[in-house]
Amino acid sequence: MKFLHTADWHVGKVLKGQPRHDEHEAVLGHLVELANAEDVDAILIPGDLFDSATPSPKAQGLVIETLLALRGHGRHVVAIAGNHDNGHLLDAVYRPLLGELGLHLLGTPKRPDAGGAVTLTTRAGEVVNVAVLPFLSHRYAVRAAETLLRETSEHTLSYSRRVREMVAALTAGFTPDAVNIVMTHGTLLGGRRGGGERDVQTSLDYELPATVFPASAHYTALGHLHRSQDIEGACPIAYSGSPLAIDFGEESNESVALVVTATPDTRATVRRVPVVGGRPLITLRGTLDEVVAAGEQAAHSWLRVVLAEPARAGLGDLVRGTLPNALEVQLDEAHRVRPGGQRAQGSGRLGRSPQELFTDYLTESNIDDPRIARLFGDLLDEITSPPDAPLTDQEG
Repeated sequence: MKFLHTADWHVGKVLKGQPRHDEHEAVLGHLVELANAEDVDAILIPGDLFDSATPSPKAQGLVIETLLALRGHGRHVVAIAGNHDNGHLLDAVYRPLLGELGLHLLGTPKRPDAGGAVTLTTRAGEVVNVAVLPFLSHRYAVRAAETLLRETSEHTLSYSRRVREMVAALTAGFTPDAVNIVMTHGTLLGGRRGGGERDVQTSLDYELPATVFPASAHYTALGHLHRSQDIEGACPIAYSGSPLAIDFGEESNESVALVVTATPDTRATVRRVPVVGGRPLITLRGTLDEVVAAGEQAAHSWLRVVLAEPARAGLGDLVRGTLPNALEVQLDEAHRVRPGGQRAQGSGRLGRSPQELFTDYLTESNIDDPRIARLFGDLLDEITSPPDAPLTDQEG
């Protein structure tokens, strides 16, 4: 049987003030096309459908529309909440509504008999067992363990031990005559960051060893790290990565979905399939003339511009006026403003004019723009010049 593994959609993402709804619409539409072309039996989505816990109606509409389209032709859809999603919203609103239409969603960890383990029958009559564990923060790890394991948990146990116990409980019903899948949203030891993940939830405290996943699983589908990659373990383990580069830290990532094939008697094989529809993210570095020349060849991309030039008034506006697809403009390290830097020799304030002090400030800040110095001089003259004296009778 065949699965399509995709995760970390982050629908509703805004990049440097630029909405990306049209890109998400194209990317998710391509995922539906892939599901049809590959004739998969089920779609696995391990988290971060949304970019925010309070998604806009427009973002919610696109996600629902996509989930329903993926459900077409009798395919199964299994999705869980990631750290960006509102798990309680998924449980309270999406799960009962979409569950009536045959979709399997889970927002918070549940016992196997309450939704934590799902048994599916494909169109060909094959059986699939899916153990699902939504993202679990440190704050709720103990509470979730008590709910899932039906026992009072000791608060001193580690996060990874909690997850291991929960995975063991969720996979206890795996059977040798079915394809057994584990699906969760988290950080595995040895996993390479994609660039756009939340640092606090990819920290050492959240890292899990691959040994938490049993050899009885034919495949483990992961979400959270935005770079597509395999993780070595007792069973095949993979991150699909995000199908759309989320920010400029991900510009070198490959946008793919994973086509996974398995039988009860064979381990899963994974094939990466490119996903199109998102605009590339590119960082341009150099002088103004250099980045403008390069940017004109990348009109379809979103640009981050790092200028190797001294700061001057209106420089960012000049770049954006020439390259309207430049979402971020900054100076390189050599020309960046350094507040509190070492003052030039002999530049103490005593006995120095305001114009001299301001000139020192511009030098320390790597700002080389004579217009600013002239404007400061004009303003200084305006506020320090005495008011016009009143006319006397003789002068009148």
